[in-house]
Amino acid sequence: MSGKSLVQTIREFLYGMVGYEFEEHAVEMRSVLENLFMAILFGDMLGLPIIPPYYSMDLLPYVVPNIVTWKRRVSREREFSDDHEFDLHGL
Repeated sequence: MSGKSLVQTIREFLYGMVGYEFEEHAVEMRSVLENLFMAILFGDMLGLPIIPPYYSMDLLPYVVPNIVTWKRRVSREREFSDDHEFDLHGL
């Protein structure tokens, strides 16, 4: 094993030990916040009139590519075990 590949292996090992869980948590938090943001702005598409549509129309050009996936993600059926809180975290 060369020195460069040994350093890379150690770096990947430490990332897996320390950084991977932080990254997964950050991705999950981003998803939750994105769902909340979209629900506040465009909840009327799902029957949740929360904010006047004037503000959502200002942001509509920036969010159009995400609307289809957001509607699919929000409207799919979920089980209680789908939530992250019920994971066993290494047990």
